[in-house]
Amino acid sequence: MSFRLDGKIAIVTGAGQGLGRCHALALAERGAKVMVNDLGDNSGRTASAEAVVAEIQTAGGEAMSHGANVADFAAVRDMIEQTVKAWGRVDILINNAGILRDKTFLKMSMEDFRFVIDVHLMGSAYCAKAVWEIMREQNYGRVVFTTSSSGLYGNFGQSNYGAAKMALVGLMNTLHLEGAKNNIRVNCLAPAAGTAMTEGLIPKPAFKLLSPESVAPAVVFLAGPDAPSRIVLAAGGGSFAVFKGFETHGVSLLPDDVTPEGIAAAWDTINSEDGMQEFTGGFEQTTKFATQGAEKLGIDLSE
Repeated sequence: MSFRLDGKIAIVTGAGQGLGRCHALALAERGAKVMVNDLGDNSGRTASAEAVVAEIQTAGGEAMSHGANVADFAAVRDMIEQTVKAWGRVDILINNAGILRDKTFLKMSMEDFRFVIDVHLMGSAYCAKAVWEIMREQNYGRVVFTTSSSGLYGNFGQSNYGAAKMALVGLMNTLHLEGAKNNIRVNCLAPAAGTAMTEGLIPKPAFKLLSPESVAPAVVFLAGPDAPSRIVLAAGGGSFAVFKGFETHGVSLLPDDVTPEGIAAAWDTINSEDGMQEFTGGFEQTTKFATQGAEKLGIDLSE
């Protein structure tokens, strides 16, 4: 299988350096026309994004830049309008823009907490919202959010970043359901890479191994015509894996043990991994619990 993106229009946020730059170059190499976004100065000029545009053009591709702050919905809408004006559509959105404001939760200001949420979560939501109707009307779209192991598993000193990154998994889950009928496939990328954001946090040998270039193939895969949907694809150093969220089978404590004491007594069963399930929608959990309770009480749910 060869991944070609000829004729596809892609937007990559935070693409002036690091992961975003590599994403933009990889998409262009496969034939996509790329809007390279990176935060501009007061005049709206973004030298780093323009440098990436020049790289793409030198290689024979087509690209342009925009300095929108993704946390500014009006600026995001202008970026989308400029993309459609130039190329007529938007097929691929790679939400990559991000910042760090690391401190322990005790020492972190709520301003820094909100700032990180605004860029990672709201910025991604703004970009998705701005392209959603376009993708729905053309019955085609590929949206990639950037989550993180800090959100999936936690990381000391990154409560703001982790909260934003896990929230993107929840956003993916619902947009996957809402976009399915219009061939809009929504996924998350969980990259492990040595970038300006992680320099000094990763040992030098690992930093070199975990190059941003080694993550880009995952983005091309998730942006492709045969992309899956509702997948959290982890990528780093040439390795790839899928994060899955499972729920234990659990147990009904009806009719007489629905108490904290009953939970404590049944904890080993509640926490057992036997019969764990991966759900694809919130109501699957509701159905499971209703079925368990009905079985304990002898209720026929089909009535």
